[in-house]
Amino acid sequence: MIQWAGLAVFLLAIFIAVPAFVVASGRSDLYYTLTSVALLSIASAGVWLTFYIGRINIGQGAFALIGAYVSAILVTKAGMSFWLSLPLAGLFAAAVAIVIGVPILRLRGVYFAMISLVLTQVVTLTALALPITNGAKGITSIPLPGGISIFGLTLIPDFATLENPRLAFYYAACVLMVLTFAAMYRLVNSRLGHLCRSMQQNEELASSIGVNISYIRVIVFSISSFLGGIGGAMFGSIAQSVYPSSFQVADSVNFMLNCFLGGLGYVFGPMLGTLVLYFGWDLLFELGRFQLLAYSSLLIILMLFLPNGLLSLRLPGKKGADR
Repeated sequence: MIQWAGLAVFLLAIFIAVPAFVVASGRSDLYYTLTSVALLSIASAGVWLTFYIGRINIGQGAFALIGAYVSAILVTKAGMSFWLSLPLAGLFAAAVAIVIGVPILRLRGVYFAMISLVLTQVVTLTALALPITNGAKGITSIPLPGGISIFGLTLIPDFATLENPRLAFYYAACVLMVLTFAAMYRLVNSRLGHLCRSMQQNEELASSIGVNISYIRVIVFSISSFLGGIGGAMFGSIAQSVYPSSFQVADSVNFMLNCFLGGLGYVFGPMLGTLVLYFGWDLLFELGRFQLLAYSSLLIILMLFLPNGLLSLRLPGKKGADR
């Protein structure tokens, strides 16, 4: 009952209270900031999933960039609706993850981390080299998402006709975020989630009782990359442009830090971690050249005193990803 009440408060806050606050403050630029937080938390949720199978993923930026380019190409060159290109971008990223995941997911620890770290740079160099991505020029002038109507009933309005498309993007990002974390919660409490937990503890033991660990690793990695792909596709649509530098290695590292800060033992850890890191960096802007020093020092202190993440403050004694 308490969980449902908390969910209701959360939904009221993001869909009603936050827009009302933005209107009252006159800070319409906050829509873009909060939209970015929602989308980054989706990509970070994918990274959290790979931690769930005992893999340190520092390559989510690669799949976000893939998703951004696939959606941009389908919209600008094929004339496809953005809403159709969005899942296709995620599926393409997932397909790439399956191809490269079969060999690299055999690695563990720092070895997998280093390989995944290289992925973002590989995708960036590929985007620079391929003619379809326009090289360093990138893809610009991406149209805003069009409307969706069924039997004359408008389900999603044409963003180009709206007075404030930033608000529309905010709502779209929040809906995607809610659906993502609802699916994540369901996944970790499913049979697949229980198998992932067993693999996280001891892969050899899980394999000895009949768990197909290779298959599960690839499935989870593909789901993780799917989330990165749709997050990147949404970013490309908001910016109306995609460049090889749209997602860099630093972004992949931040996706990982979001999970650590929020809490690896909690499904909603990536969401809280993204919110704190994003606004924390901006709040430290006034420190000028000492911004990075203060930012890094605070992260180290938090990791030392809160090794289980910020959510461990609210949920003492409740360990486990299903909390």
